[in-house]
Amino acid sequence: MPGPVSEIPAAAPDLAAAHYAAKLAFETDCSDVHAAFAGAKVDFVLLDVRSPALFAQSHLPGAINLPHGKMTAHRMSEWARDTLFVVYCAGPHCNGADKAALRLARLGLRAKLMIGGMTGWADEGLAFESEAVAAE
Repeated sequence: MPGPVSEIPAAAPDLAAAHYAAKLAFETDCSDVHAAFAGAKVDFVLLDVRSPALFAQSHLPGAINLPHGKMTAHRMSEWARDTLFVVYCAGPHCNGADKAALRLARLGLRAKLMIGGMTGWADEGLAFESEAVAAE
């Protein structure tokens, strides 16, 4: 008799490969975002979709504050149509980044969600900055 893990058989390798490739097309993680800003290559715009007050308290270095409700066609026209946006919010308990990615997609723009958000960034031991630091 199979155990609780193998009770439902694992997907065939080709199905698993397709699943995970598709999943990675929708999301990135804190480590990859950090590596990009540390010198690998920043080929995306990082959007913090939380409130301006929370952004001022603490945010990821290199992030721009743009709550999902402010993502209009006019506002997003500041960037080229082929810009990749990476969105994040407070963490896994918050769906603000999902709402932002949906809004961007509905505007015809490319977006990835940074899984973990602020919580994931903290769990990785990565540094934050505040409005005062960002303004220097």
